[in-house]
Amino acid sequence: MADLDDLEDLGGALAADGARVTRDLPPVVKVRARAGSGAARPPASGAEDVEDDTTRASDSFGDATSDSTAATFDARRSTFDARDRDANPKSRSEIPGRGVVHVKTFGCSHNVSDSEFMAGQLGAYGYELSDDAEAADVWVVNTCTVKNPSQSAMNTCITKAKSAGKRLVIAGCVPQGDKSARELDGLSVVGVTQIDRSVEVVERTMEGHAVRLLEKKALPSLDLPKVRRNAHVEILPLSTGCLGACTYCKTKHARGDLGSYAPEALVARVATAVAEGVTEIWLSSEDTGAYGIDLGTDVTRLFRDLVRALPADGSCMLRLGMTNPPYILAHLPAVAEAMRHPSVYAFLHVPVQAGSDAVLGRMRREYTAAEFERVCDYLLAAVPDITIATDIICGFPGETEEDWAKTMALCRKYAFREVHISQFYPRPGTPAARMKRVDTKEVKRRSRELTKYVESYSPHAHLLHTTQRVWVTDVAKDGVSLVGHTKAYEQVLLRPERNGESFANGESFGQNASASRRADLMRHPLMGRSASVRITEVARWHAVGDILEVWDKHATRQPAPKSAAAAMSSDAAATLNVKKNPHRGLTTGEAARASAALARENATRRAFEARVDGVSYVALVGIGVGILGMAFAIVLAWLERASSRVGAETAADASR
Repeated sequence: MADLDDLEDLGGALAADGARVTRDLPPVVKVRARAGSGAARPPASGAEDVEDDTTRASDSFGDATSDSTAATFDARRSTFDARDRDANPKSRSEIPGRGVVHVKTFGCSHNVSDSEFMAGQLGAYGYELSDDAEAADVWVVNTCTVKNPSQSAMNTCITKAKSAGKRLVIAGCVPQGDKSARELDGLSVVGVTQIDRSVEVVERTMEGHAVRLLEKKALPSLDLPKVRRNAHVEILPLSTGCLGACTYCKTKHARGDLGSYAPEALVARVATAVAEGVTEIWLSSEDTGAYGIDLGTDVTRLFRDLVRALPADGSCMLRLGMTNPPYILAHLPAVAEAMRHPSVYAFLHVPVQAGSDAVLGRMRREYTAAEFERVCDYLLAAVPDITIATDIICGFPGETEEDWAKTMALCRKYAFREVHISQFYPRPGTPAARMKRVDTKEVKRRSRELTKYVESYSPHAHLLHTTQRVWVTDVAKDGVSLVGHTKAYEQVLLRPERNGESFANGESFGQNASASRRADLMRHPLMGRSASVRITEVARWHAVGDILEVWDKHATRQPAPKSAAAAMSSDAAATLNVKKNPHRGLTTGEAARASAALARENATRRAFEARVDGVSYVALVGIGVGILGMAFAIVLAWLERASSRVGAETAADASR
């Protein structure tokens, strides 16, 4: 098997004949004409969230939502013509664009977005995307390196693929962060900034080559073709990497230092997604609060620009991404202002990890528990009914009973609606992996203690018997309920059969088998819309509601401006600012303070520009009034002279 390091672009530039794509493909995708036409059928299972332990207590990002998302994609199909297949003696895997690809994703929403871009390119080129792994010729596995279970799941996937004789392409954070991993020997690997060469890698892999594309380069264009895991949700990556140096974090090895997309590119992507009819836009980043520091901008400007691109009728909601305390401290007023907007969810994920300053110090988080509390106190006061989600690591090396008691006290103080609980996992190559570990039994005990507490209270009780507007975008794991979210991003399950809902063909939902039932629900008229609901039940992780009224979309979704594609695909929009980043070498705290200073400077400049504009406007008005006054005076003088002339003539006539 040939091993091609840093494979060059294949020759040729023929158009992909018959491909149905809304935006141009990058040159590497247009390397040769396809052997057949047809558009991509998205896979049914676009992502898999790996639970870190059996005591996970979280539902913030869809714990009650099914992992199977086949019906949420557009009903686009790519099928092989039987006559072509019979007439062509070549195996389909030997013909460019004629294979079947199974895309599997582990990890965060950023990874999901990367998989959507990879699937979009493969589908546009002519590959069939299938959720049936057994039917696929090649598996593309997008990996996560955050915790041991994530990487173990990848290893299991590799073993299954090899046993089934499948070709493998391993993408994402594992190969990028651990290039020498034994599990990757002999396999094609794709780095986090090389996803725009997915077609190239899959083609060569199906030919029997092992391709390695791990070199860091400019960020992939936001204008790549995309197959959304959920047709109603756009996941928008703001940046890659971060400015932190947490001692337990392996993701930093893969994603690297902060590299942000240009604001213009992100606004253009939002405009495009809105035009395509999405209901939710999720901002994704390793640290949303740090966005733009490498570009000389900040999230305050970005949030304002993105909100302006949303429909005026509230039919599309924006969800802010995860942010660490040091950066959010610098921008609290702007973040609160954004979440008060009617089209922005009042929801923020701010991981604290521990309530002890000693533990935070060993983690190198560069903030104190008191500073995290400042964030919570400010947002709870400034944003009505906000949902704050947080993360806790149980049993970090050196964590004493006193340290753990402080973490429990913090959780009791705020009774967070969403808490993501994880036992400590030492990741190879990180400083924390060399620290003395807490006894495993004690780690599990602490995890169970926190889980028991988190499950002991009902954070959604205040919703009972109230009327809420919810935005519906998915189907619940129970297979019978639609999933909607309130303005505070609290999950509400809606059961159509309780509201007399059925399809136009008269077929009751209850008559369908479970698989087809889900597909039917994804086609429900309420999917992708919002509704007023009456909350009738509340549970720990969700509420249940009855539909009262469906909101119409009053604002016409305008096509994205012609300039959007250029803004998303320009080199300036996708520059990985590694060498230019002025904050390289700074600690997180120093970079956060620099970000705050920059935000104040930008705000001062905007205020000055506004005053200048105001003065200019007043001056223009004054000039206009002056000109009108002069004209009026001239007219009066002319009338006075005319009147005098007439009077003189009248007096002369009278003297005669």
